[in-house]
Amino acid sequence: MENFDLALVDWSRAQFALTAMYHWIFVPLTLGISFIIAIMMTIYVKTGDEQWKKITKFWLTLFGINFAIGVATGIILEFEFGTNWSNYSWFVGDIFGAPLAIEGILAFFLESTFIAILFFGWGRVSQKFHLVSAWLVAIGSNLSALWILVANGWMQNPVGMTFNPDTARNEMTNFWDVLLSPTAINKFLHTITSAYVLAAIFVIGISAWFLLKNCRIIFAKRSMLVAAVFGLLSALFMLMTGDESARQVFKDQPMKFAAMEAHYEGKTNAPLVAFGILQKAPTVKNPKMNEFVFKIEIPNLLSYMAALDSKAFVPGINDLINGNEDHNIVSYYEKIKTGKLAIKALSKYKYAKEQGDKVAAANQLQIFRDNYHYFGYGYYNNPYKLVPNVPVIFYAFHIMVGLGMLFLLVFILVLFYLFKKDIAKARWLNYIALWSIPLAYIASQSGWIVAEMGRQPWVVQDLMPTLSAVSNLDHKAVITTFIIFAITFTTLLIAEIKIMLTQIVKESKIKED
Repeated sequence: MENFDLALVDWSRAQFALTAMYHWIFVPLTLGISFIIAIMMTIYVKTGDEQWKKITKFWLTLFGINFAIGVATGIILEFEFGTNWSNYSWFVGDIFGAPLAIEGILAFFLESTFIAILFFGWGRVSQKFHLVSAWLVAIGSNLSALWILVANGWMQNPVGMTFNPDTARNEMTNFWDVLLSPTAINKFLHTITSAYVLAAIFVIGISAWFLLKNCRIIFAKRSMLVAAVFGLLSALFMLMTGDESARQVFKDQPMKFAAMEAHYEGKTNAPLVAFGILQKAPTVKNPKMNEFVFKIEIPNLLSYMAALDSKAFVPGINDLINGNEDHNIVSYYEKIKTGKLAIKALSKYKYAKEQGDKVAAANQLQIFRDNYHYFGYGYYNNPYKLVPNVPVIFYAFHIMVGLGMLFLLVFILVLFYLFKKDIAKARWLNYIALWSIPLAYIASQSGWIVAEMGRQPWVVQDLMPTLSAVSNLDHKAVITTFIIFAITFTTLLIAEIKIMLTQIVKESKIKED
């Protein structure tokens, strides 16, 4: 690690995180509201009710504002792979590049082609073709997410590839293994359903504001109805995909799973911490167990969540570091030795090949292949450097889960008041719905914090640490671009919010038909 510029690594990570988090402010709304708009337009075409046309046009305007800025941040994000993470791009380019290429050629093309028809086709194309364009925009948006999340899923669980020692690149051997990886599938399904929940909360929250202002009552109730049904179904499916994702993390990324619960000592019948406040975080110099000031546990639930068995053994962070022979857990110390052996064998292989010694080259190549599965560990000496920031992961995970349950309750209450009572008079519920909008974004960002910070220090799980993935840059240049991006993205976000608020206020002044 002495040979790495850690300031460069940290600032490169910070810049990518900044771009990704700003980008993800815009993406989930695009993914979810595109389907809500398609549903509203379908109702309009089926009923011929002009009120549904006006409702659809309003939400379409907000979608367009959000979509435009989301595209801008997404393009910058993809460029950063080449500018700031060139070593990573070289190491995985043959695999990582394929899903991104498909996303650009197929999904984004489909989305961008029909979005023009969706916005400008009113009265210019037939209603049915216009409706088809709405659904194709929604499908295209989500196909874009599919390919990007497949690429991210491969980073979390690299499959369907082999490492070429002559080029120092991973090469794809089975496209379907990459596409249909359980990690990729779960990541895609959980991510898009969480986006649908956010979009539904967004629509309900803004509709609640109309009700609080005592304007556009019919408009608001109809919007709420579509969003609440869509959101409730999405939230239920999100719980299912989240449950499956947790098991996948337990299987492929046990350290992340342990960090999510601040779980240090392995246990059978492991309880899940429903709520807790951490008192002390471990450090390299003082690697002691986290202590809880306060916690509420649900007996056996962590074991069941991990393996669908309440008696299952769930390894803790200390088990993963020190090993556990009783449960066949290889220690990080052994993985570091194995990784260093692989790195050394690769170097000797290249040297023997340059010298024309085929026998030595073949021997070293075999040693390398036998130990490649822990290749990335060889960059470290201290196993505690392989532990992510436990408090951040713990709190982000519990915020995400807690808010997800809140949103499920909001959808149920909104539907109850729409059908059984007068939701316009339930001001307390409308205030909760309105303030749920920022909470939905907090939950969404928390999910990505768990996913990405939870797998640190890996950029490709077990194979490539973040510190070896960065480009050879002056970290001062990265600091400069970080500041520029922070100012630019913040300005774009403020502009988006201001434009949206202008449109919302403008809509509130329209008299109800």
